[in-house]
Amino acid sequence: MSFNSENFQDVFFEKGESQMVEGKLKFSTKFAFGVGQAGEGVFNVGLGFFLLFYYSQILGLDPSLAAGAIGIAVILDGASDLIAGSISDGWKSEFGRRHPFMYASFVPLSLTFFLLFFPLVSSQIGLAIWLAVFTNLSRLMMSLYHVPHIALGAEMTEDQDDRSALVAYRQFFGNIGGLFTYMAFFWFISPFYGGEGRFVEGAYVPWAILVSIVMGATIFWSAWGTRSVVPFLQKVKERSKFSLLSLLKQLGRDFKEVTKSKNFRFLFTGVLVVYIMVGFTTTLDLYMYTYFWELDETVIVPVLLAYATGNALGTFVSVKLFAIWGKKTCLILGGLSYAFFQNVPVVLRLLEWFPENGDVMLLPALIFFKVIQGFFTAQANVGYGSMMADVCDEHEYYTGRRQEGAFFSAVAFSSKATSGLGAFAAGLALSFIDWPLGAHIRTASDVAPETLVNLAIFYGPAVLALGFISVLFYFGYKLTPEMHRNMLKELAERRNSAETS
Repeated sequence: MSFNSENFQDVFFEKGESQMVEGKLKFSTKFAFGVGQAGEGVFNVGLGFFLLFYYSQILGLDPSLAAGAIGIAVILDGASDLIAGSISDGWKSEFGRRHPFMYASFVPLSLTFFLLFFPLVSSQIGLAIWLAVFTNLSRLMMSLYHVPHIALGAEMTEDQDDRSALVAYRQFFGNIGGLFTYMAFFWFISPFYGGEGRFVEGAYVPWAILVSIVMGATIFWSAWGTRSVVPFLQKVKERSKFSLLSLLKQLGRDFKEVTKSKNFRFLFTGVLVVYIMVGFTTTLDLYMYTYFWELDETVIVPVLLAYATGNALGTFVSVKLFAIWGKKTCLILGGLSYAFFQNVPVVLRLLEWFPENGDVMLLPALIFFKVIQGFFTAQANVGYGSMMADVCDEHEYYTGRRQEGAFFSAVAFSSKATSGLGAFAAGLALSFIDWPLGAHIRTASDVAPETLVNLAIFYGPAVLALGFISVLFYFGYKLTPEMHRNMLKELAERRNSAETS
């Protein structure tokens, strides 16, 4: 594709007061692209923060059964990501390769997400089946959107600042969507249930309706708001003919292609470890806030807001920090910081060096650590997305093919592991420590002291090791900024030669 067309620049690039700013994406394009992540933020918080608590603590489903149902969904989710990436890479239509899937996903995604929190069964087996079915369906619908969406971001620009900025916009709006989901429950819905909505089954229904509508609306906005770039993106020359056999063969080829890259293997594996860690702790957050820290519903949101605020601040400065320290260093720093700042308050409390529950200093202390944690974690989140786009360029450099969908299906799987593999592990942990179930379990006094300590150990010290494990993989990533710049230069020369021949 060419970046010299005047028409292309008029539509796709930002203009100053009298002329174009060469090579920079329009603000409206970046904004619309990022807004779509708000819908994913809603989805991830719904499945990561509320789902296990709702099914196990409120509906009484055994945590091991819940973990099994979620685990099945994770396995099938990985396959759906690969399918969405492979099909969209070869899709030919007047709406481009990615947008048809973005448009097709938002209505069924909203519906299946709502039904996930509106089960029409009550038995243990019935709940487990309902959870497995609708977790899979909702994740499948999210795959149809998420993989083409992030693949689109890698196609839209090769400018390094804009590429990192697109990931930063996604990260920012993802935080906004997640924060809205928390606020919708604890501030908008829960007050109608005496401020204890987290223990009331009926409170989850109006909340699910509200956030499902917001999720679908933001996803549609993202697809519609980026439609103007479609004519200028890479085209598929021939419409692919899909059959089950051809699809399986294509998936095998795509998997083989992407895993040839050592940089991809090290980057993906390291970040997957981090996302499992994040998913594990996120799933247990509501348990910790309710029983370990004994926070009232009115102050849970400020703690969550603190993390989102720190993350947003970190996102805004991430591009500048990348220029100073490099993406790889920021990724390592972010991964270690999440584990470290997750661990410190819990360990200090176990050592009785942290403010007691009810102490006026407890909330400020928790907020402080969450802001710092969020700030540094943003560097890992943005760095990973931008580095994976660089790996796509490396792949084109060596093979001559653009396969963003195949690569970013791996990104999709790793990011959704936050609410998948993490929730699976958290369910097993709750079962292992014999956590008491039922909506009547409302305070720390309803839980055995040793059980609370075991929960805290899993939530804090146990996850710290995963942060160090992830770093070992990051050191295997060898694509330097200089190497990447040289690759982009040669790729541009190849494209120019192809266009003039």
